Formats: sequence, structure tokens, C-alpha cells
Amino acid sequence: MFKQFNKLEKSWIYYDIGNSAFTMMVSTIIPIWFNTLASNASISSSDYLANWSYATSIATICVAFIGPIFGTIADNKNFKKPMFTFVLLVGVIGCAMLGLVQNWMLYLIIYIIAKVCYSSSLVFYDSMLTDVTEPERMDLVSSQGYAWGYIGSCIPFLIALVLYYLGTIGKVPLNMAITIDFIIIALWWLGVSMPLLKNYKQKYYVESTGGKIKASFQRLGKTLSHIFKKEKKVFFFLLGFFFYIDGVYTIIDEAVAIGTSLGLGQMGLLVILLATQVVAFAFATLFGKLSQKYSSVTLISVCIGGYAFVAIYALFMHTLWQFGIMAFIVGMFQGAIQALSRSYFAQIIPAENSGEYFGLYDICGKGAAFMGTTLVGITVDITNNVNIAVGTLFILFVFGFIFLRKADSIAQ
Repeated sequence: MFKQFNKLEKSWIYYDIGNSAFTMMVSTIIPIWFNTLASNASISSSDYLANWSYATSIATICVAFIGPIFGTIADNKNFKKPMFTFVLLVGVIGCAMLGLVQNWMLYLIIYIIAKVCYSSSLVFYDSMLTDVTEPERMDLVSSQGYAWGYIGSCIPFLIALVLYYLGTIGKVPLNMAITIDFIIIALWWLGVSMPLLKNYKQKYYVESTGGKIKASFQRLGKTLSHIFKKEKKVFFFLLGFFFYIDGVYTIIDEAVAIGTSLGLGQMGLLVILLATQVVAFAFATLFGKLSQKYSSVTLISVCIGGYAFVAIYALFMHTLWQFGIMAFIVGMFQGAIQALSRSYFAQIIPAENSGEYFGLYDICGKGAAFMGTTLVGITVDITNNVNIAVGTLFILFVFGFIFLRKADSIAQ
């Protein structure tokens, strides 16, 4: 199935398959199990969503600070692979521990650590795209990473879902089912990552004189100044990306939490979101092929429009079948908007500074997705209405579209 890709490209794609299993858990069983722990501690459903939103915000703010620092340091020769390995291992251990703790506050703390390490690993992973393939293949390789990530994550998740279901009907102890679920996901994440750990070699890097850490901070400061003053195309793209991807990640991260707060059945939500992975695979593959005919910016704009529709649609969503329609639409654009944004950015930055630039990219993406989750948390606290909270994300997509088109109008 990967005949059109070389060994290094395939190894890179495999990591998307590995880490997507953790992403699936973040969007499904992790918030559901937290809801169980919170309910056992007599926390209301609205407070549950608020606490979950704030925890996600804390994790993303942490990445916003450390992402560009890690990325800049990783641009030094032979630094990227060991740094990637470290955060991967800590994230895997954190994932496994989520199945063991019973206190809701400790659970959130471990979740934050695991999420920070997961997001940090993506800073290095995304920047590896310039090392593993050529510019003209980046859209295709990036899209296939997301596409196969969605399908691949279904394999361990199906096992986890069956165990969780057996736990809910009393066939096996629920705590045991949860523990096994997280261990399976952790082992899958680590195991599928091994080809990349084995085969990756840093092709592009910077040669620094003196202390590498000090030199990395100096480079980061110069790059920030340079982007703001001279690289207007990169600057406006990052600004647009900051807004639209913030809304995307908020919807992805909080889909089950939103559905649960609306009182929708948990197993029904999980089955719908599993089916969404298949939809995401199909459309990520489709958009990858369309990228050979249409520009990345045009396709990203279509995806932004789809998510803007989802935000408005959420105002009128109250039943499971309505949630299913929303999930289907999200699946249509979910992988495409992430893959095309990643590959487009890789094409407009200097390859030797890819870690540094992707660190900044993650500030505006996974590392800065605090705005949407915080917006949802505050709106729920004020209005006690989940539908309105999701609807407010519409404004993020409007600003994202405006700045994306501005970036596209600037010659590189």
C-alpha cells in the first residue's frame, strides 16, 4: 500500500499511525474516563467540561513556550532524533499511567504531561518532513501521514473500545479494562514509532559555534525578528494558522466532552467518532490527490469554510444523529486541513531551520490552541450552554481565512 514511498517516507508516515492512537484516546476515552472520575468526586457536568478545557489549555500553553525552544535546539547537528526519542518515551509512559490513577486531579496532571510530550514530539516530527522527502512530494507525503494515521489508530482503538464496552456492562472490571486500554495504546504508539527511530537521519541542520543551547536562543530571537520584519508571507500564514487551527483542535479535542455534556450516550459517541476516522482517511487521501491539481491555499480555504459551518451547526445540535452529522463533516476536513497546512509551511521555510520554524508553527497550532478551549470553558461557565460555547468558535475561522488569503497574496 506504500509502494509509491521510499523507506524513509514510509517510516515517517508510520509515526502518524502510532501517535494517532493517542490522539484518538484524547478525543474519546480519556475525557470519558475523566468524566467518570469527576462524577465519583461529585463534580457537575458543566464543571467537568470547564476543568477539562482548562487542563487542555494548560497543556497547550506549555507547548507554546517550549515548542520553539525545543525546535531551535533540535536544528543543531544530531540533536533532533534524541530529543524526539526523549519526549516520545515520556509521553508513552504518561499514556500508560492514565489507566492507573483514580484521583481526578492527579489524572489531569498526568494528562497534561502526556499531552505536552505528545505535542512536543510533533514539533520534531513535523520538522522531519524536510529531511525525509522532496518539496514537490510534501503535500502527498503529509496527507498520507494523516490519512493512514486515522485508519491505523482504529486498530488499537477497536480493541480498547471493546474492552471499555465489556467494562460498562460488567463483563470485566471497568478499572481493569481502562488499565489494559491505556497500556495497549502506549505499546502501539511506541511500537509503530520504531521504524522512524531506526531509520531517521537529520539531513538539514545548522552549524553553531560555542555553546549550542546559547546559540539556539540567539537564533530563535533573530528568526522571530526576521519573520516579523521581512518574511511577511510566513508571518501572515502563521497568524491565519493560529486562528483557524485553534478552532479545529478545540473541536477535535473536545468532541466527546461536548457530546457528553449534552447528555448523549457515551457508546454511541464512541462508535460515531470511530466511523469518523474512516471518513477522515478517505477525504485526507482525496485532498492529497487534489493538491496535485489545486493550490494548497485553495484547499485549506475550503476546509476552513467546512469548519465554520460546523461551528454554526453546533448551535442547533441536540441529538445523537445530529452529532453524527457534525462528526462526518469534521472528518471530511480534519486530516486535510492539518496535512496541507503542514506541507505548505514546510515549503515556505528554510529547510535547515525546520525545527525552529516548526516550533513556532506549533505555537500557532497545537501549542497555542488554548484560545479555543479557554473560550469554550469560559462561555460554558457564563451561559451554562454548550451549543453557544461551540458556536463562538466561528469567529476563529473567519480571522483564519482572512489572514491565510493575505499570506497567499504576498510573493515569496
